[in-house]
Amino acid sequence: MREVTEKTKELKTTETRRGRTVQLLHSESMGRTGGRADRTRSAEHGGRRQTEQQTKGARAGAGGSVRVIPLGGLDQIGMNITAIETEESLIIVDCGLSFPSDDMLGIDLVIPDISYLKSKMEKIKGFVITHGHEDHIGALPYVLQQINVPVYATKLTLALIERKLVERGMDQLVKTKTMKFGQTVNFGDLKVEFVKTNHSIQDAAALAIYTPAGVLVHTGDFKVDYTPVFGDQIDLQRFAELGKNGVLAMFSDSTNAEKPGSTMSERTVGRTFDLIFAEHKNNRILVATFASNVDRVQQIINTAAKYGRKVVVEGRSMVNVISVASELHYINIPEGTLIDIENLKDYPDEKTVLITTGSQGESMAALSRMASGMHRKVHITPNDVIVMSSHPIPGNELAVDKVVNELTKQHAQVIMQDTHVSGHACSEDLKLLYSLVKPRYAIPVHGEYHHRRAAAELAAAVGVERENCLILENGDVLQFSAESGEMKAEIRDHVQAGGIFVDGLGVGDVGNIVIRDRQNLAQNGIIVVVLTLEKYSGHLLAGPDLISRGFVYVRESEDLMEEARVQVQDAVDDCLVRHVNDWGKIKNIIKDSLADFLWKRIKRNPVILPVIMEV
Repeated sequence: MREVTEKTKELKTTETRRGRTVQLLHSESMGRTGGRADRTRSAEHGGRRQTEQQTKGARAGAGGSVRVIPLGGLDQIGMNITAIETEESLIIVDCGLSFPSDDMLGIDLVIPDISYLKSKMEKIKGFVITHGHEDHIGALPYVLQQINVPVYATKLTLALIERKLVERGMDQLVKTKTMKFGQTVNFGDLKVEFVKTNHSIQDAAALAIYTPAGVLVHTGDFKVDYTPVFGDQIDLQRFAELGKNGVLAMFSDSTNAEKPGSTMSERTVGRTFDLIFAEHKNNRILVATFASNVDRVQQIINTAAKYGRKVVVEGRSMVNVISVASELHYINIPEGTLIDIENLKDYPDEKTVLITTGSQGESMAALSRMASGMHRKVHITPNDVIVMSSHPIPGNELAVDKVVNELTKQHAQVIMQDTHVSGHACSEDLKLLYSLVKPRYAIPVHGEYHHRRAAAELAAAVGVERENCLILENGDVLQFSAESGEMKAEIRDHVQAGGIFVDGLGVGDVGNIVIRDRQNLAQNGIIVVVLTLEKYSGHLLAGPDLISRGFVYVRESEDLMEEARVQVQDAVDDCLVRHVNDWGKIKNIIKDSLADFLWKRIKRNPVILPVIMEV
């Protein structure tokens, strides 16, 4: 490769009136990157000469403006949701959830904070969904209860959404519209075109959004697969046409931006399955994969049919997705291949395959229950071969390792090599799309900060002006508008954005304070101090009794608990001497006194809950 001598690149920042910053990539010449990670609140284009087509796209609808507000999906993998807003209209791209981190004790799901959207209710025209993964559709049943506008998506994506709505009894309350690739839908002064892409779920789409300020391209999650298992290749021709006509900005998938080369085709996994089935003709085979990866499931079924095996599908989400995909003919199951799990015992091991959930080590998923011996109908034996057909999502590594260890302790063979390919574009695929679309501005989305930074570098490497490669934060209000004939991109504001916790049936009733309390309880335990005081004199009539949970085992710490009880009694006596009659103050004195004693005695800080009864 030709080497270019170049000046050191650095990050350019511009201060703004609100003082927070959005990062730009900047250099005086193209090449490798160095420099520090500053952020700036505004980004005017650097005045460099754009190609004729880029300028045409950037100035399309001159005089108009559009605001893009990511409310989730940045600095994280999950909870993707973005608002596209003009003077007249607002559309919402995707509406996903994320799963709780380990320190979010008791939380089931996290959905986006839609406070900003609720303040714009009169302008909202609809939801436009790129594909059917949970991090893009999972929050819809919650959000549609508050913002009931039509949902637009491709066939399989919409079927998965409608299944969720049926489960919640909302299917008759929400309007939906099936979109085809190449089809457009009008939302006032906005128009959206669905463009075919490839991903790890079928019917994934990119969006070309026509605005008064120019064309925005939102890639959704995508990969470039020249040999997809089902359907057509990504429509690179349409992306090239969009680039030729002029694109103001591209919001690109960044998940695999740090990975070199191109993402492998899904068909390569099919060849691995064939080798595994051929090599283990006398074993029962279990394959754990993502429920939504219909192409992966299709290849497992194809291989099972080739080797004369019956297929059992296990796991609620897996059964649901395959049911929907089969009804819509996105998956072909040869007659007689699929059997119910109840009939598994009627076939020898070498004639069966189980396709199951649990590839991420989820504690209640089917594979995890099999590994722990808790599954009622499937028991792991030394004759089992388990194929882990996925890579652990960051944060799930320990959970996956735990399941693998439990499986191997039962002498089952676990195969993880060459059994998965990503559904996200690697660096060369991203460079290809940037080269075709030729956006004036590049705004990487769908990734942690380091993923998006890498994607911005790739955009700059193929010709996007470095000062036009923007790295935003959730809640940034990015406005594109034409001033004096020149298109500007500026962070005009920052709105409330973040996560709302879902705990059981409660949505938003658990906040950070409750989470901190749960963390404290989990880490240090609790001591409940129960005592009875005479109502008028304040004399101690009974107690104090100390009840410990998660702090110490009382039977083995009787001396400590007795010392603590005496400490509480002394604190109550001190209140009596000082004529402290307010029970709130008495409780605080008890808490402070006991907390000081326990910290000095054993360096622990449990939650202390005084309970005072009066007689």
